[in-house]
Amino acid sequence: MSGTGSSVPERLSHAVFDVAAAAAGLPETSATMVADHRFTEDAAASARVFRVYRPTPPHTHASCDEYLYVLTGRCRMKFGDEAPVEVGPGKLVVFKRDVVHSVPEILEEPLVFLSVDTPRREPRDIRFVTEGTGTPDTFMRQPD
Repeated sequence: MSGTGSSVPERLSHAVFDVAAAAAGLPETSATMVADHRFTEDAAASARVFRVYRPTPPHTHASCDEYLYVLTGRCRMKFGDEAPVEVGPGKLVVFKRDVVHSVPEILEEPLVFLSVDTPRREPRDIRFVTEGTGTPDTFMRQPD
């Protein structure tokens, strides 16, 4: 099966998704910091591709650990009080829930990640460290 929908159909136990096509289908611009295309929405884990359009302020996610694989682009990522690290294609970034992280600088666009969140991350699960730097609605395009 070749999957192009947003999740593994309930009647099937597997699916194959075209990650490159989904990444290429992300919008060129976005009013939000991030836009994504979700492949799976299982309670145990969610998988998606997302593009970062502008630097993201320090924030956390309360509900999941994140596994981010850089598909295209390069950026500096920051975790807590540590010095920023540069990541680019082929790098896997892993961090646990409640770890403060940010993308203070995009070095090369388009910046696109393949993400696996365990367990599933609710789209509104984001807490910004500094009040006024963002909301769930300014961070990521929300489902209707």
